Amino acid sequence: MSRRTAAQWAAEPEPADPDIAVLIPTRGRPAELAVVLAGLAAQDGPRFGVCISDQSDSTADWEHPAVAAMIRVLQVQGRSVRTYRHLPRRGMAEHRQYLLGLTTAPRVLFLDNDVWLEPGSMSRMDDALRSLGCGFIGMAVQGLSHLADIRPEEQATFEPWDGPVQPEHIRRTEPAFQRWPLHNAANPAHLAASLKLGPDEWLAYRIAWVGGCVLFDRRALLACGGFNFWPRLPPDHSGEDVAAQWKVMNVCGGAALLPSGAVHLESPTTVPNRRVEAFDVVFPPDDPPAPPGPTAPDVPQTAGTPSVEIS
Repeated sequence: MSRRTAAQWAAEPEPADPDIAVLIPTRGRPAELAVVLAGLAAQDGPRFGVCISDQSDSTADWEHPAVAAMIRVLQVQGRSVRTYRHLPRRGMAEHRQYLLGLTTAPRVLFLDNDVWLEPGSMSRMDDALRSLGCGFIGMAVQGLSHLADIRPEEQATFEPWDGPVQPEHIRRTEPAFQRWPLHNAANPAHLAASLKLGPDEWLAYRIAWVGGCVLFDRRALLACGGFNFWPRLPPDHSGEDVAAQWKVMNVCGGAALLPSGAVHLESPTTVPNRRVEAFDVVFPPDDPPAPPGPTAPDVPQTAGTPSVEIS
């Protein structure tokens, strides 16, 4: 267990490089961010650090007492927590690219600022990513207010990976795109219940994409360009996570896990204007598939704009 317990909180922590960097973009959601950090504080392992980048209009989210308290909890547990202000806003793709440039950890978890993680979720994802050797593993966020809303028609495309995760070419016009309803409402919870998995078991399945909680092999993500397509997008866009995942899936594959320990807090979106889908810009309709191959060597990171580190 990499988490220091209360008996050790006042002792000087031993420095250790994190295996995972948790990257959290945030804007105007202090209550939600406190819940997210509380979920991280309940993770026993692996070794991880946290980078929070704030684009709020006024006070940064970590100035809220609840967020500040959870940052202190993570720190006494032995987790490094770094906070940044990153303005002006240039859209989510640029914000994610900026966050990616802040770390050299071998694996990066992009975690939205409205997702709580069940204890053990990070270890489960890390075990799956290292076992399967693919480019990323995600946990689909689920809205537990929808537990009574069972949608078998949206679960019809569910298909477990039988054997190693392989590269896939996903585009809007292809049949695999129709997997997207799998992650609506509480579908992941219903699918997990039907599988009757044991407490330490997990199952990887095929996806169109997975949002909100995605653990990447950093080397694979960088080799595919990360989110460096951001200059091609207007600030008001969505789907930047889809575009990055499709690039990685085409080279070394990606999957989601059941059971998913990611819970959506179901707060109103902070990206109300979604006039452009990033994947339609990055992958136009006539885009041909690139030949799949092994993970490319590590490449220099192209970061976003400079920031001021405030803690």
